[in-house]
Amino acid sequence: MATAKKAAAKKTTASSAGAKQAAPSAADMLDPMKNLKGMAERLQNLDLTGNAGKLLDSGRKDLQALMQANEKSYQGLQSVVQRQTEMIKSAIAEWQTAAKAMPGKDPKENLAKLDELGRQSFQRAVDDIKELATLAARSQADAFDVVRQRIQANVDEVTKLLQRK
Repeated sequence: MATAKKAAAKKTTASSAGAKQAAPSAADMLDPMKNLKGMAERLQNLDLTGNAGKLLDSGRKDLQALMQANEKSYQGLQSVVQRQTEMIKSAIAEWQTAAKAMPGKDPKENLAKLDELGRQSFQRAVDDIKELATLAARSQADAFDVVRQRIQANVDEVTKLLQRK
């Protein structure tokens, strides 16, 4: 009976060696050296002519897109900081003007002016925060759009490569 098993195993090995399309046996899948040799053979049979240049070009385009996205993000941050500085300067000038106009007037009138100025400043601050958030969101959306376009280009390239086969 042991001889029959050995003979069957030899037939299976011989038939799998003869047919390249046959599925590997469990013993073959557990042998790491056979797996590595099989992968090496498959890699050697790949046609890489021109693909190395395409890979390098794709990597270069990826880096360019990343640099462009970073530049857009940086420019957006600069515009947010610049606008925020303008808002602060405007608020300081407004408070200074109000403070200069107050001396020598009725204290009740001064308090009423300060109260009104405080309300206006609070509303302006809320509006300014909304404006700054919109500026920041727009700059981040522009930066993300650059990355999204590059990702789409990569997907299109891979799809093209897979359709050729």
